Amino acid sequence: MPPPAKAAEPEADIPAPKKGKGAKGILKGALGALVCIGLGLGAGWYQFGRKESAMDEALRLIERPSATPAEETVEGEGGMQKVAKPLPETNPFVTSYYEFEEPLTTNPAGSRRFLQIGVSLSTQYDATVMAHVETHKAALRSDMLAAIGSLTEEDIAGIEGRELLAQVLRDAINTRLEQLEGFGGVEGVYFPSFILQ
Repeated sequence: MPPPAKAAEPEADIPAPKKGKGAKGILKGALGALVCIGLGLGAGWYQFGRKESAMDEALRLIERPSATPAEETVEGEGGMQKVAKPLPETNPFVTSYYEFEEPLTTNPAGSRRFLQIGVSLSTQYDATVMAHVETHKAALRSDMLAAIGSLTEEDIAGIEGRELLAQVLRDAINTRLEQLEGFGGVEGVYFPSFILQ
């Protein structure tokens, strides 16, 4: 007799294999993290790793001439046409300074107090102006003392008073230089020291 047939065993509930992260999933996650880290490092180096300061970069951008000339629209034979305008020549101004070695000391008008000031001059003209100032500094000192003596303490008080004094001295200096050299050219007067006692 043949062996009895086995009764069909009910199929056990075998769970289906989970679709989890295998080696490929882990590799993709690690690669994504490395790309993000690399982008972050690159952005950080670009922003903070450059040796050029922000001021240097701004000056470089300002000084860089435009690659394409500006265009303007003009009426031509075939109607309106765009033509390139010539770029203007850039001529940066350089400010020159001159400081009188000795301070000026005098009394303001009607005052027993004395004023002692250091005087510096500036111009954006060429070095000839400051050479004229150096040549005629004795006459200029005399004119500045006379100009200071024409102002009262109230005239030279406060910021507005110092600005008035600077204008009066600038005018006196330019007047003398025009008489002696035919051209003034002093644009600014500054006070490195200012003592009223």
